[in-house]
Parts: sequence; structure tokens; C-alpha cells
Amino acid sequence: MPVVDLPLGATEDRVVGALDLERALSQGVKAFEPGLLARANRGFLYIDEVNLLEDHLVDLLLDVAASGENVVEREGLSIRHPARFVLIGSGNPEEGELRPQLLDRFGLAVEVRTPEDLPTRIEVVRRRAAFDRDPVAFSATWQSEQQALRRRLTAARQRLAQVATPDAAIERAARLCIALGTDGLRGELTLIRAARALAAFEEDTAVGDAQLRRVAPAALRHRLRRNPLDEAVAGTRVGRAVAEVFAA
Repeated sequence: MPVVDLPLGATEDRVVGALDLERALSQGVKAFEPGLLARANRGFLYIDEVNLLEDHLVDLLLDVAASGENVVEREGLSIRHPARFVLIGSGNPEEGELRPQLLDRFGLAVEVRTPEDLPTRIEVVRRRAAFDRDPVAFSATWQSEQQALRRRLTAARQRLAQVATPDAAIERAARLCIALGTDGLRGELTLIRAARALAAFEEDTAVGDAQLRRVAPAALRHRLRRNPLDEAVAGTRVGRAVAEVFAA
């Protein structure tokens, strides 16, 4: 599966594609030069500092994400091609907020923090030093664990279709989203999909409260509206709502 990096300074032509000027000048032929969206089809599109992405590119991504198709109309070209990809973004919220419409398109959001416990920090430094000394040997050390994880993920994908989603789990998800005041139904859909994936990974036959509790912060934290009367961070608000809903 392709992994395509979309740099912040990319032009619209580079993203969506444009007229192949080399062929047009040398052969007099109007040909389409595919952009990053075409390369990312059926793969991953990664954007570092996604919260700093220019507005016109954000609008473009929203259109393509909604339709799963890239349409190019320019320089006498009329091109339409599939553009279905998994969008992955990273950024520092302190440097700028992501537009709500695009933020809503991300199914899961993970908050990365600096570890505060001493053993973890020491282990990170040790592993980084080992990698710097000999990257090949470091990779070989973890190869068996990587292969085991790969086999487990492959097996989980095969089991996913057999994982049941009881009505009680769907009701729990809906109640949780109502309690948090999330807009639309993407919260419930993402929550259930992520819980099914976790159940398959853990070799469970059905989605239960355990899976919903674990995926709720990642699925819902970034969907919360600002509440001027509640100064708690989004993760804390999700935790309170989970405790209330699942205690019922």
C-alpha cells in the first residue's frame, strides 16, 4: 500500500494533478500528470503539521474525502479518477487549530505526551542510543516481535467480519455521544468500528463495554465542542461521560 507525504508547501497542481507540460511541449499531446491524490489511492496520505495546511488545500481534501473521487478541470483537461485513502495527520495544537470540518474527518485522534515516569524515559533514551549505534542490529532485535504483531493483525482482519455488534453496544455508543453533545453521527460510527476492530484484535466474538471504554477517548475527544462553563480538557470530559453512561 502506498504511503504518500503531502508537504505543507505543495501547490494545488501537485496535489490534484495537472497538464503534463513536458509531453505537451515535446509531443504536442495533452496528457494528464497524476498528482499526490492519485498516488495515494488505496493507500495512506500523510500530512505533517496538518493544522497549518493552507485553506484551499483543506477545502480540496474535504471535497475528495466526501466523494472518494478527484475531479480535475483545467487547461482543456477533464479528468476524473478514484482517490480513496486513509488520511493521517500530525500537528501541535498550540501552533494553530485545525478547521472543524477537516478535524471531523479524522476517525481517531491520539494525544501524544512526554512520558513523566523515570523508567520509561530511561528506556526511550537507551533504545534511541542503540538505534543510533547500529540501526540494522536494532531492527533485527525487534524483528520477531514485529512479525508476531503482523500475524496478529492479519488474523484480526480475517476475524473482523465475524465480530457481532449487539444492539446494547450501539445504544451505549449513542448515549455516550448524546451525553458529550457530538455533532452528526460520525462519533457513533467511528466508536463502533474502532470497538469492532479492537474486539477482533483481542479475539473476542462481540463488541462489549470493555472495547467501547478503551476506544472512546480516541474516537470522541476531538469531536467535542468548546464549553465555556467547563474548563476540563477534552479527555477528562470523555472520561466523565464514559463513567456516567457505563455506570447506568
